[in-house]
Amino acid sequence: MNLVTVCGHNTTMLRHMLNHYKDIVNDIFVVVYLSSDKDKVLSEVSEITRDLNIDIHKKTYEEPFNWERVTELYNETKLLKPDEWWIVSDDDELHTYPKPVDVLIDECEEFGYKFITGAFLDRIGEGGKFPQIHDDSDIWTKFPLAGTFRYPISDACPNKTVIMKGDIQVTNGQHYAMIDGQDTYGDRWMNDLRYPVGDCFIQVNHFKWDVSVLTRLKEVAFEKKDYTYYWEYRKMFDYIMDNLGRININDERFMIERCGKNYTDYRQWDKIKVQSLEYRI
Repeated sequence: MNLVTVCGHNTTMLRHMLNHYKDIVNDIFVVVYLSSDKDKVLSEVSEITRDLNIDIHKKTYEEPFNWERVTELYNETKLLKPDEWWIVSDDDELHTYPKPVDVLIDECEEFGYKFITGAFLDRIGEGGKFPQIHDDSDIWTKFPLAGTFRYPISDACPNKTVIMKGDIQVTNGQHYAMIDGQDTYGDRWMNDLRYPVGDCFIQVNHFKWDVSVLTRLKEVAFEKKDYTYYWEYRKMFDYIMDNLGRININDERFMIERCGKNYTDYRQWDKIKVQSLEYRI
């Protein structure tokens, strides 16, 4: 089992993410996405990976916020081991599973499945506030609430393809698998190569909503308008500003409840699963 992550711009969660997966996988591929040779992200990533005894797989210099290129980097890296299994995770995503990962992989091998899917579970700070993350933070207590904020506000795709064979390519944002050159969006998502969602739908705990999130949302919403989905960021930014700089945890659309770090802790997961499977642009 391998892990690939493409990190850049903001490394706040990187140490926590790598620690979350390091005992699950055999090999970790860290790709560093840099905007210039003066980008401070490189020194930050180097320090974190050195502390954890992990090598940086690749450094690449690209234009900021080119998510198409980010997805290419995920796909290129996975093809280094096309016949092996991969976890694909952005640096603010921590997966939780209904079964041990090795059991899931054994079942995939037995029944011929080649990818496993899930959806975002937004992790929220106490009272809907945006906490500050430190290297020694217990992030599960820093973000004691969970629900779905991103999708109801911005219509952003909630689905993720999270575990797959190396020869399975993913679409932008790692939302869908590509099978025979065609994405598995919509009705095509119920593919025979996909692990049945009734038996496993992975929680992608999304630790996006920290103290820096308004700056990051604003940067894309107002300074990167050539990005295809900049309007998603604008909707999220406007909502937060209209709600006194926080998320309204009592808004029923968000299904926010207190939640630990175990898969069974979030009681409304079946509702989010249905919502995600019904997603259409």
